[in-house]
Amino acid sequence: MSRPLLSNEPVAAAPGGLPTSDAGLEPSLRRGLEEVEARLREAVTSTDALADSASRHLVEAGGKRVRPMLTLLGAHLGDPADPRVVEAAVVVELTHLASLYHDDVMDSAPTRRGAPAAHQVWGNNVAILTGDLLFARASNLVAGLGPEAVRIQATTFERLCLGQLHETVGPGPEEDPVAHYLGVLSDKTASLIATAGRFGAMFGGCDDATVEVMIRYGEDVGVAFQLADDVLDLTSDVGESGKRPGTDLREGVPTLPVLLARRAAADGDARARAVVDLLDSGRLDDDEVLAEAVALLRAHPVTEAARATAREWAERAQRALVPLPQGPAAQALATYAASVADRVG
Repeated sequence: MSRPLLSNEPVAAAPGGLPTSDAGLEPSLRRGLEEVEARLREAVTSTDALADSASRHLVEAGGKRVRPMLTLLGAHLGDPADPRVVEAAVVVELTHLASLYHDDVMDSAPTRRGAPAAHQVWGNNVAILTGDLLFARASNLVAGLGPEAVRIQATTFERLCLGQLHETVGPGPEEDPVAHYLGVLSDKTASLIATAGRFGAMFGGCDDATVEVMIRYGEDVGVAFQLADDVLDLTSDVGESGKRPGTDLREGVPTLPVLLARRAAADGDARARAVVDLLDSGRLDDDEVLAEAVALLRAHPVTEAARATAREWAERAQRALVPLPQGPAAQALATYAASVADRVG
């Protein structure tokens, strides 16, 4: 079997964020995403005014719709015409949106996708219950996809919860913080991305080997995506990750550069110790102090090490595609993984 294109070979992406300009695949993806968007808005509609308003909040705020796109791409490895493909894409996006309501409460995040976070508008209780409501809507839809899909969704939901739990409690005294963090990303971010691609290949009628490729690809590209966000929190001057630079530092999020800096400080690195002391100073609410912390961490080799780790995971995702025969969908998946690596330069 021939190989899909990898990051050091020319790849073509369409305007508007799709990882392909193929004359057949691009319009098919756009039509599929339009259908997903319409079904998504239908799925969050409620006759209860408060539930309707709160449920629509994040849908109307927009988003990249990465998970539905990967579901559609997975289906294009087979036959994307099965209506269950779009339904599965709606399920994974609803699940993602539901998790964001919960995450923002736990992180006390003030904004999401450029809009006030739901808990800022309606309070914590309503935001949490809205997330629960969207999980229920996703469960109702997945029930129509059959028992295997229900089992996969339940397992994914369990991993989402475990990822959040492990992030909340942190690593144990004998546990390596970096390994712990990568495990959190695998559960909290990558599990749903893997399910998105898995559903697409399943309902596209692909064989078991292709489904397994999509699972492995999703696990790897999901970790790569979050690691890239970690780096962009420090290196982007325009908030390419959708957040102001330094947001993760201010919120105390243990991103990979911070964890590597703490490891280096513990090993006697004086520059890393200066960074850690500033991070632990309790003064990051001051914009000037935050900017100093961002600058120090950006200049330290740990940020380049985190960048290299993000690239490594993106390359793992590309290598996972090697068993697939070359074609527009496989090439688009490789292009998407390359774009994740390209985000960090």
